Amino acid sequence: MVGINNNKSVLINENTMNIQGNKISLVKDLYYKEFYSAREIAQRLNVSIDAVYYFMKKYNLERRNFREVNGITFSKKPLSFFPKGKLSTLEERLKLTGVMLYWCEGRKGSKGHEMIDFVNSDPEMIGIFMKFLRTICGVKESKLRVLLYCYNNQNIESLLKFWNKITKIPINQFSKPYVRIDFNINKQNKMPYGLIHVRYADKKLFLLMKDWLNIFKKEFMKGR
Repeated sequence: MVGINNNKSVLINENTMNIQGNKISLVKDLYYKEFYSAREIAQRLNVSIDAVYYFMKKYNLERRNFREVNGITFSKKPLSFFPKGKLSTLEERLKLTGVMLYWCEGRKGSKGHEMIDFVNSDPEMIGIFMKFLRTICGVKESKLRVLLYCYNNQNIESLLKFWNKITKIPINQFSKPYVRIDFNINKQNKMPYGLIHVRYADKKLFLLMKDWLNIFKKEFMKGR
C-alpha cells in the first residue's frame, strides 16, 4: 500500500496497521496475565502501538490506569540487592538483630520516600547494622549513602574519617553534613561522634524489611 506525504511516496506495511480479531485471546493474555505494555504487545505482534490501542478500543478491552501502570513498572524493576537464601544459625541471629535494630532506630518512610534510613550515634550499633545490610541483604555498595549530623564545635573532617572507618563506605558517598550552630555546651559530649543516617534508596528493600519485621512480630506475639 502506498501513501503520499509532502509529495514523497511512503511505503506502509499493512501488518503494522491492523490486528486480526482472532488474536483477541492472545492480546488478553499478554496484557492482563503477563502484564505486557501496549508497546510490548505491538513489538510482539509486529504492529504499531496505535494498532494495539485501536484493537483494545474496538473489543472493549479495558486499559490500565496510571496507578496500575506504575505498579507493574515497579514490579518489573530489577533488584539492586540480593538477599542471602540459606542462613547459618549465626546469620539468622544477625538477621533478627538487624530487623529489630531497624524497627527501633530506622525511619519508617512516607509515601514517595520509602527507603532504608537507619539513624544512630553508636559506632557498634552502626557496625552491626552495616554487617546486616551486606551479609543478609546483599546490598550494592555503590548505592550506600551516609549523612553526618553534628554541631559546629566538632571537627567535621575527623568525624567523616571516623564514620568512614566504621561503615567502610567511601567518603565520596557521604552527603553534605548537616551542621547545627545552636548547641547546649552542657551537652557537648552527648554525641562525641555526631550521629549518622545510613541510607539505601531502594523501595523494594524497604518493603522487604517491613515484611521481615511483620513476620517476626507475628512469631513473637503468638500465645500472648
